[in-house]
Amino acid sequence: MKIRLVTCASVAVLSVGAGMVTAAPAPRETEVVLAGSTSPLTGLAPAGLKSAMDDVHRAGMPGVFAEVRSDGQIWRGASGVADLKTGRPVTPGMRHRVGSLVKTFVAAAVLQQVEKGRIELDAPIGRYLPQLVPGERGKKITVRMLLNHTSGISEYLGYAFPSLQKFPSLPDMSPKSLDDNRFRRFTPAELIEMGLKAPAVGKPGGSPGVYANTNYLILGELLEKVTGTTAEKYITQNVIERAGLKHTMFPVGPRIKGPHPRMYEAFFGLIDPPRDYSVYDMSWTGVGASLVSTMEDLNRFFGKLLDGKIVKPSSLAQMQRTGPAISQSGQKIIYGLGLHELKIPGCGTFWGNDGTVWGAETETWIRADGKRQLSVAVNLVRWNKIDSSGRPQHHPIDDALSAFKQQALCGDEDAQAENAS
Repeated sequence: MKIRLVTCASVAVLSVGAGMVTAAPAPRETEVVLAGSTSPLTGLAPAGLKSAMDDVHRAGMPGVFAEVRSDGQIWRGASGVADLKTGRPVTPGMRHRVGSLVKTFVAAAVLQQVEKGRIELDAPIGRYLPQLVPGERGKKITVRMLLNHTSGISEYLGYAFPSLQKFPSLPDMSPKSLDDNRFRRFTPAELIEMGLKAPAVGKPGGSPGVYANTNYLILGELLEKVTGTTAEKYITQNVIERAGLKHTMFPVGPRIKGPHPRMYEAFFGLIDPPRDYSVYDMSWTGVGASLVSTMEDLNRFFGKLLDGKIVKPSSLAQMQRTGPAISQSGQKIIYGLGLHELKIPGCGTFWGNDGTVWGAETETWIRADGKRQLSVAVNLVRWNKIDSSGRPQHHPIDDALSAFKQQALCGDEDAQAENAS
């Protein structure tokens, strides 16, 4: 979940992250798997990717793992540790909490229902859920506005985690709410009510939009209303299984099934040393950010999405209609219907999403032509300490992670020489 008030990083660079980890173990050998064609990896430069990934670990990240795809060829790598206490290494195929990346899955599910005529994008949400979003708001806020965060509805997170409400003033905060809520069971209606009762952050349809997880919890309730089953079950059967994903699921309890790293939360230095929150009841994010997946599955899903295999091309075009929105950290992002747009000069236009929950962060990007992809995960978040003005301070992880992503998405000057050798 993109908790920009209390988490996540920039879409372009994971730089508004967490607190730094204490002395990390020495880098372990990055595991590399080459799949697909046996011809040279055009533009991938495996040695360069491995070195850049190791640099992220050396900069203070406990563990980082990724999958990069280029024109049908695949590189998978990992560096560092999954567990700081035992030194257990992180591996490329591990499962991870991917946070707000699931919003793309939710948006695709909604567009499938639009295709079936059960939902209209520009219909008021009050037509479908009059009790949940009553009155004038229900009449003015459309389904599209929920999808692109222009509803004006507020974020619920500061109310669900009251000890963090004074963010970014660290002296006025504590991690108490994070620990209190570890096994607390929230209902979607409870969280939605928190967001609806909070002061509005804008007028319905206003620009720029303001990112709020409340919007996607409402969309989850909409899916349940029109499909007659839970949003999680519908998405599993009609999005996850349609894409052929083998290791992607909504959790049924606080623990992740299968190999996964511990997930360390530093909250801008408030939690020192960083605390493991890999065991956590994810009802606090609900359908909007509780998904567990792998980097391979994420690349597969976004590849299928852009290839028209999840929704029709006309629906994808709706998802790619973007506008400005303000993240919870105050940054401007370009957001469509569950999709971010990222333009990298000299490299191309990419589509994707990113997500953060306590202790875990993930990004995924695919170039518009579908020929270049990256999914990357880290197991420490909010590593940047906050200065007296409330701004995150620069950290070496920022530069190392940015350099890895630049090389993964765009290649480097060494790639051609390496492939020619």
